[in-house]
Amino acid sequence: MSVLVVDDSRTIVHLISDLLRKIGFKDVDGAHGGATALSMMKIKRYNLVISDWHMEPMNGLDLLRQVRSDSGLGKIPFLFVTTESRKKNVVDAVDAGANNFIVKPFDILSLKAKIETIFAG
Repeated sequence: MSVLVVDDSRTIVHLISDLLRKIGFKDVDGAHGGATALSMMKIKRYNLVISDWHMEPMNGLDLLRQVRSDSGLGKIPFLFVTTESRKKNVVDAVDAGANNFIVKPFDILSLKAKIETIFAG
């Protein structure tokens, strides 16, 4: 299974990628921002996108909307990573097609559970 981790912080991309490898994912790529992620998704088929919400210039919600509007990318499962759990953000993300959320900080078990929930349903 191929996973793309998207965050404008290289440190966060590295940390999440390491957690994914510890869970057992071997094919993990990192993108430093939404525009880079979109370019990468058009070149390589990913089975899961894990994206930060707060990025510049393209935030995670804008990335999700672009992914969902693309017929070739629209079905890729999308997990949001965020520091916020405001109800409006959750509603906006669900309306845009997010599959799940995880709030920072999180541990390896929480990440694994969120991913399992996405693929169980």
